[in-house]
Amino acid sequence: MGRLFLISLEGNSYKCKHCRTHLALADHIISKSFHCSHGKAYLFDNVVNVTVGEKEDRMMMTGMHTVVDIFCVGCGSIVGWKYEAAHDKNQKYKEGKFILERFKIENPDGTLYALSQDSQLGSDADEP
Repeated sequence: MGRLFLISLEGNSYKCKHCRTHLALADHIISKSFHCSHGKAYLFDNVVNVTVGEKEDRMMMTGMHTVVDIFCVGCGSIVGWKYEAAHDKNQKYKEGKFILERFKIENPDGTLYALSQDSQLGSDADEP
């Protein structure tokens, strides 16, 4: 295995809750109105220090999407997913964007998000 090069972000950044690897800047949040199986999720324009899994089609609350899971390069934990394609033309704005699940990341102030009591499986409900 080669040497691991991590990108350190300057400013308010979200980190992997397991290994504290930097993942995204707060300034890159597009929407805080998304949901996932563990509660809230944020849509980001850009993330760093992740690898991607296999493409798969997933039925979500807003329709069918082609997505890849994203994993922290520091510890291998799944931290969210990337939208590769949206099958509904009204959802095309998500293509190439990233979801970070709040339950799996650390806030910029170092606190953790608590597991939601009202979480929904397979959800990506949003209000663009």
